Amino acid sequence: MKSTYRITVFMLTLLAFQACKKEVVVYDEETDTGSGETGEERASHDNGFPADYDIVFDNSKVHKMYIVFTTQEWADMQADLASKITGGGGPGGTFDNENPDYFHCEVNYNDLTWDNVGIRYKGNSSIRARSGKLPLRFDFDKWEYEDPRIADQRFYGFKELSMSSNYNDPSLMRENTADDLFRDFGVPAVRTAYYEIYIDQGDGNPQYYGLYTLCEVVFDTFLKDWFGSKTGNCYKPDGDGAMFASTGFDLDDLDLKTNEEANDKSDVQQMHTFLHAGTRTSNPAQWRADLESVFDVDGFLKYLAANNTLQNWDTYGRMTHNYYLYHDPSDDLIKWIAWDNNEAFQNGKRGGSVSFGMTEVGTDWPLMNFIIADADYEAKYKTYIKSFIETSFANTRMTTIYNTQESLLQSSADAERTGFSFVNGQFNSAVATLRSHNSQRIAAAEAYLQ
Repeated sequence: MKSTYRITVFMLTLLAFQACKKEVVVYDEETDTGSGETGEERASHDNGFPADYDIVFDNSKVHKMYIVFTTQEWADMQADLASKITGGGGPGGTFDNENPDYFHCEVNYNDLTWDNVGIRYKGNSSIRARSGKLPLRFDFDKWEYEDPRIADQRFYGFKELSMSSNYNDPSLMRENTADDLFRDFGVPAVRTAYYEIYIDQGDGNPQYYGLYTLCEVVFDTFLKDWFGSKTGNCYKPDGDGAMFASTGFDLDDLDLKTNEEANDKSDVQQMHTFLHAGTRTSNPAQWRADLESVFDVDGFLKYLAANNTLQNWDTYGRMTHNYYLYHDPSDDLIKWIAWDNNEAFQNGKRGGSVSFGMTEVGTDWPLMNFIIADADYEAKYKTYIKSFIETSFANTRMTTIYNTQESLLQSSADAERTGFSFVNGQFNSAVATLRSHNSQRIAAAEAYLQ
């Protein structure tokens, strides 16, 4: 659909949208009458129903999703992406940091159809690589102003969803496994599931684009599911301010994803102030008490223990992104949320992953440097490492997980196109590497704890 046509449609349908906008329907199996839709269709498409995690994030199977474009929409989507990347892609390419635009598509899943869904490319390195298999973002009522029929359209209760392309991961399972590990250990992280994606570019011939990992969107459903509310400030930090250093801290680098109109960031400013207070050296007990009055330090220590054990270089301590913060109204504390874990389970790039002792991390990463330098926090951090390797990350547990997932994903991995994704026939050897990595990291943790 051409952009000029979209503008015309908007002007012609704005009043119709106000008149025709669907009311929120709460389905009652006993009294389902008059709508023309079955109860299943209403629960899967309408707002007012709880997010159905059992269907969308069922990890016992590989799901199949078909995405259908018109020829023009597909061409426009590729042209938009090309306009936002210069320098040829890959490590030498430059992404201009403006999100790709949304386009129109149809989504088919579970023998049901969602019309006029908003879809765009997402990511950073994964976009620049332009492997062919690129990450996606869905907004199911993005185009409701054009099409009143899809007002408040949902995908089994989800407004937005994210599709990770398993970038740089021939095992296809790092993202899913890391998020499940965090959640099992009590660290906030989104739910994930495996989806085979088929794309029809407008010729009626859907092509297999590979195995993706569907990820819940933090500020859509996750906050309510994990914390019981989504009324607190939710931040997506990215840039120098995300380091929380004494210099270069900029509140503009902490993007508010909730309460945008109020734009009150005094809570993270207070967290930064307490983190850098002189009491850290003059009165450590007072410093800890002040910091713990605004920031869930205990939860962050659990995150550090898990993250440093499983190894994840593409996150805080190395990179100025890939985490969220949430100011939880239930206890008035800012909580750390793990995010984007496709680079986990490897030493990695950019100097490698952070060591257990975090000795290589300087004061420009104070949430690590200051905390590990405090004897009380260091002791608690070590107890969490011990707990992690004995429970969630235990060798017997992880071996079972890797074996089960290898069996589950085998046919999907075998069908991935050579040169189109990062599998390239390496799936089984990559899974074997994960099994070896588990034993190695447990041994490294035990050595550190001695």
